[in-house]
Amino acid sequence: MTPLLQQPRVQRVIYPLAVGIVLVALWQGIVSGLDLPPYLVPSPWLMLHTLFTDWAPLGLALLVTLKITVLSFVVAVVVGVLISFVFVQSKLIETALFPYAVLLQVTPIVAVAPLIIIWVKNPTWAMVVCAALVALFPIISNTTLGLRSIEPDLQSYFKLNRATRWQQLVRLRIPSALPYFFGGLRISSGLALIGAVVAEFVAGTGGSGAGLAYQILQAGFQLNIPRMFAALLLISLTGVGLFVLMAWLTQLALGSWHASELSQD
Repeated sequence: MTPLLQQPRVQRVIYPLAVGIVLVALWQGIVSGLDLPPYLVPSPWLMLHTLFTDWAPLGLALLVTLKITVLSFVVAVVVGVLISFVFVQSKLIETALFPYAVLLQVTPIVAVAPLIIIWVKNPTWAMVVCAALVALFPIISNTTLGLRSIEPDLQSYFKLNRATRWQQLVRLRIPSALPYFFGGLRISSGLALIGAVVAEFVAGTGGSGAGLAYQILQAGFQLNIPRMFAALLLISLTGVGLFVLMAWLTQLALGSWHASELSQD
């Protein structure tokens, strides 16, 4: 029987956690040893203390940012998958339209966000559109690549049996594309969070509908650096949580049959 600490799943948790504890302890030691003022670099203890004492505004802001992130992620997945289905129908269509998908990826969202905020009257949906544009390209590129990455022999077998385009899509292309699709989800979920925060910065919304970006801006204006770090910690933990959730969904969908998720022990 394999010892607990030698199991790969345990090691994937223990090793990063150990490194994190060492880094936090080093951070705390440097701040305390050099007696750095909180308005320059707060200690981890002060940051956590601020997170608990200021949880009321930070928690509400986290919910706002999460709502924008989830909505934009769902929009990006639905639109990205539909576009990929269109691309895979014809190489000519993909060749003609794919450069415009690349154009969305390379255009800085801070450059077009003010226009989107003007065009979309609802501030929340304006930020959702901005964040969805940031998260869209990985879904399109990964899903399109997966839909085209099929075994030539299997494709010939389907054609030999006179399978329709719909049958080829559902029974051949989609199962082949699932590993690529879930890889795109891992990337897109983090980009949706980044897009949501950037959109909040550009929109500059305040009050009860403000997200974590507004808390960071407000803390910066007030030189409340511990609260700024607490808000940044919430954003980082949210990104890690989204990645872990996508990894769990990948394991759930592919763990019983695909080589990328099967245990190699």
